[in-house]
Amino acid sequence: MDPSHQSRICISLCEPTVAALERAIAAAAKVCDLFEVRLDCLEPLELETGTASLTKLLEQSACKSILTFRPSQEGGRRTLDDATRQTFWSDAIFSSSFFDVELDLAEKFLTSETSPSLPIDWSRTICSHHDFVGVPDRLDQIYSRMSRTPARVLKIAVQAKDALDCLPVFQLLERAREDGREMIAIAMGVAGVATRILGPSRGSFLTYASLDTETPTAPGQLSVSELTDVYQLEKLDRHTQIFGLVGSPVSHSLSPFIHNAAFAATGTNAAYVPFETRDIPEFIKRMIHPRTRELDWRLRGLSVTAPHKFAVMEQLDWIEPAARHIGAVNTIVVEGETLQGFNTDATGFIKPLVQVFGDLRDARCAVIGAGGAASAALWSFKEAGSKATLFARDSAKASALAERFGSDWMPLEAAHFEGFDVVVNATPLGTLGQFETETPATASQLRGARLVYDLVYNPAETKFLREAREARCSTLDGLVMLVAQAAEQFKLWTGAAPPESVMYEAGERGLKRR
Repeated sequence: MDPSHQSRICISLCEPTVAALERAIAAAAKVCDLFEVRLDCLEPLELETGTASLTKLLEQSACKSILTFRPSQEGGRRTLDDATRQTFWSDAIFSSSFFDVELDLAEKFLTSETSPSLPIDWSRTICSHHDFVGVPDRLDQIYSRMSRTPARVLKIAVQAKDALDCLPVFQLLERAREDGREMIAIAMGVAGVATRILGPSRGSFLTYASLDTETPTAPGQLSVSELTDVYQLEKLDRHTQIFGLVGSPVSHSLSPFIHNAAFAATGTNAAYVPFETRDIPEFIKRMIHPRTRELDWRLRGLSVTAPHKFAVMEQLDWIEPAARHIGAVNTIVVEGETLQGFNTDATGFIKPLVQVFGDLRDARCAVIGAGGAASAALWSFKEAGSKATLFARDSAKASALAERFGSDWMPLEAAHFEGFDVVVNATPLGTLGQFETETPATASQLRGARLVYDLVYNPAETKFLREAREARCSTLDGLVMLVAQAAEQFKLWTGAAPPESVMYEAGERGLKRR
């Protein structure tokens, strides 16, 4: 392995038997730079009797390996006391490229007069610390303790509850780089995914991955195919332009598939990364705005999704008139020292609809919902000269929104859409997860409508669309809108024409992965 290579992927393997481990090592060796064997995952008898077989496997593999024997308090699969751990490493006869030893145990081997010295080579040792609760206040102290060991690589993994928790992790990597120390720094969990994707480009010794989406060994761990095929990890460096999706939640989104495919197709050195945050003002201030951010990175733009499309407007320096009228921003462009806000939802919404329906002037259109997507739809219909009616459960929000766009509104509970040319679902009902089995309207309510348009894109086949087909309505799914608005974002961010067919195909592939 080239020591200058900065995009190492280590596949973590957690198997109960040596036989299963042999199969996993063979699979991992085809797609990764290193693999980690979690010895704490082996059944006790397998570990006791399989030493010779495992050593042979490691010696015969073409890939470098890392051995760990993780206690439960640091994410392991066994309850291991200090004496057991010390004895294990003292008696270890395994052959491996690297050995991952927890900080507390490494310090015991260094300082205790009653403990034997660590029998493995410190130049092949990773000194690690894991916190599955959050980001400890004493992170700098932990790093300093690690730095006093002769371990070749330092590793700190913490649990991220918000994308803001990525900031101290990236700062640790910067500190290690300045200190001349090799380091692995990871924020675990969905909110910390950015550190797994961007870590190697910012100096992390490696990033961990699972063999597939079904076998992660830590929270937020991506599969090796996601890192290589979607995020193009091996091409990322310190000059990479960073774009991302900010919202809560974001793990269901297809936008990383769509935008990263567009960057790859156009040869753009860029990465599009999910950022899950609940505190949009602090996130913008500390990580995004050029005048206040605490991270030196080439952040060029963001997509904004629920629930931040309204709140983010207060954090921007300039907002286009259309987005201000709609009352929602879904796209941020970093321009010099300023943040500029746009709304591509409106264009993304109307473009595919016109392509299948034709001229919308005087068309009778229904919009279900009273949030940001509904605002974009009502604005688009008004611009197109359509006659729009808003349907929602929240009468206060519905009446205010309808008044703003000069539309009628009606309570959703008693809605019937016979005679409408277009019926739009602008609610999250039907989205993969807790809303997946719900629909804002049934077949009996939709019967007699001409075209039903669901802005939910994941899953591709929503209950709303099934109800519409039962009612014999024509249908339009949310992926076409998602791609259309993403294409507008791509133009705003890069100034180049977007490869829309590539983006749509990537969205379809993403749906199959979900």
